[in-house]
Amino acid sequence: MKPLRLAAMTATSALGHGLAAQRAALEQGRSGLSQTPFEHCDLPCWTGAVEGLDVPLTGTWAAWDCRNNRLSERALDQDGFRAAVAASAQRHGADRVGVFVGTSTSGMLSTEHAYRAIDPGTGRLPADYDYRTTHNPHAAAEFVRLQLGLQGPALAICTACSSSAKVFAAAYRALDAGWCDAAVVGGIDSLCLTTLYGFHSLQLIADDICRPADVHRKGISIGEAAGFALLERGARSGDLALLGYGESSDAYHMSAPDPDGRGAQLAMRDALERAGLHAADIGYVNLHGTATPANDASEDRAVMRVFGAQTPCSSTKGYTGHTLGAAGIVEAVIAALAVEHGFLPASITTREKDPAIEGNIVLQPQRATIRAALSNSFGFGGNNASLILGRAA
Repeated sequence: MKPLRLAAMTATSALGHGLAAQRAALEQGRSGLSQTPFEHCDLPCWTGAVEGLDVPLTGTWAAWDCRNNRLSERALDQDGFRAAVAASAQRHGADRVGVFVGTSTSGMLSTEHAYRAIDPGTGRLPADYDYRTTHNPHAAAEFVRLQLGLQGPALAICTACSSSAKVFAAAYRALDAGWCDAAVVGGIDSLCLTTLYGFHSLQLIADDICRPADVHRKGISIGEAAGFALLERGARSGDLALLGYGESSDAYHMSAPDPDGRGAQLAMRDALERAGLHAADIGYVNLHGTATPANDASEDRAVMRVFGAQTPCSSTKGYTGHTLGAAGIVEAVIAALAVEHGFLPASITTREKDPAIEGNIVLQPQRATIRAALSNSFGFGGNNASLILGRAA
């Protein structure tokens, strides 16, 4: 495939707002996770909350007010992203810039609030609750399209934790088919009690901070985040670019991965083939690395069979938490930052590496020259996606 230029990118997570905050925390080995309770959640767990989301959307955007859209707006305001998209729309036309957004829960917290406020006499939800502009998964894509003043195709993808990785593949296909000339890709997922208690019911939430690849790992720490990238044709030599993508569906189990990682292998090999690269060309692998016993073991087997024990790899979920539908974009941005600024993010919350994990897990932040990095995102039901970000040849 022909590389697509990363004309702009941004991310907002528990590490802070914008690229500078993400990079500083990654290079310093500083986590954004805390034990501060979210709303009235009484679970013993760590979360990665984004600061500054208590101010409601007003005026034109009041009907869209929910935590998810507040987070989306905050991310769009960072790193000159709006200006970059406006310039792209000026070049191509607002109707020729597509929007492809991944989410898992969208504005589900607004529905939780609405059900707590049901009228006890009539059983009706509050009059100001609007599912269409909040909880509806497509609201995440439509809100971004409207915020950016775009008129092209808008699509929401909901494949659990691979949602905002798969948007890169969807955007590439749309560009290749001539549906648009540029694409805003990204993802947003915000904290809510449904995911916290839901993952707890699956016995996947750790009471300690998440510890990917650790011998004592117990499960995930949930975070929230939003991130976006602007993809355009015409990448020149040295440009940061999407070099390849790979997708697979192993359909092994609704919530557990294939123990041998066969679907993960397919996605990684597919990405390498599209990029025209060999395993040895990849200088860093950002693991899906959820810190659950089954997921880390499965992914390690897959990575070993594709890359062997030499390629540096790490999970950055110890920084941000598992941001679910936003994990793909956040970790794609992290991979791109690693390439751009020459560093290897560490698995900072890993205390004692599991001896059964054979991969080359980076345990301390390091400097390194990276030409291309691969980022993995694997969702429930075997929805797998791998992205390769790097310098265009």
